[in-house]
Amino acid sequence: MSDVIDYQLIGGDLQAVIITLDPGEMVQAEAGAMMYMQDGIVMNTTLDPNAQGGGLMGRLFQGAKRALSGDTFFVTTFANAANVRQDVAFSSHFPGKILPVDIRDWGGTIIAQKDCFLCAARGINVTIAFTKRIGAGFFGGEGFILQRIEGTDGMTFLHACGALHEMHLAAGETLRVDTGCLVAMEEQIDYDIEMVPGIKTALFGGEGLFFARLRGPGRVLLQTLPFSRLADRILAASAHMRGGGHREGLGNLGAAGIIGGVLGSMIDGDR
Repeated sequence: MSDVIDYQLIGGDLQAVIITLDPGEMVQAEAGAMMYMQDGIVMNTTLDPNAQGGGLMGRLFQGAKRALSGDTFFVTTFANAANVRQDVAFSSHFPGKILPVDIRDWGGTIIAQKDCFLCAARGINVTIAFTKRIGAGFFGGEGFILQRIEGTDGMTFLHACGALHEMHLAAGETLRVDTGCLVAMEEQIDYDIEMVPGIKTALFGGEGLFFARLRGPGRVLLQTLPFSRLADRILAASAHMRGGGHREGLGNLGAAGIIGGVLGSMIDGDR
């Protein structure tokens, strides 16, 4: 059983979550997410936040699986050691939304992209989930290894860049998604990659070479702005300013650089 925690979301596009812990309750979070904590909150790092045991080798193996999924080797925990209710707050690393999720509403398991997990009540486990098809891992944009967030009950908090949009797919219903826009899905969703039809569309359509193909039944969570897309725009703007203007910037870049950039965008599929 997970701890039953109270929470409050603050902010609009730069959100944070304030979690109120009763005496003895604990929450775990990704490294570097803590915003503030009140007196009596004790921060600790551990390999076994849910006291599952299994010996040293078992705990090391769990830490390695977390590291492969994009999380940290050690888990950072925040426990209330005071005799009154106290708060601890967490914020995202990039502009976007935080979604509170009751793990029971997702059937006990969420399959999510790397870095989607923000924090969760004690009792929730974060480990790796291999994609069902190797092609999805090599070309899906999110890597062969995804995060598996699971538990019998309890609250977990996901964060993504931009706004969040939830969709429910019926049995056999198919949805094609930009690979960078996929945040999370229920375990029963069939996930694969699909090449953009037509050479001309693939080369000049601006959407990359591959889509993620999702087949229901199940729930899918999407984000409106993949962080990699935002980062690309910032880097492009920075290069433009360093070049002294649009024309000079293109001149410094050169034909080879332009062609390389176009090909890189098409292959990445996340622009």
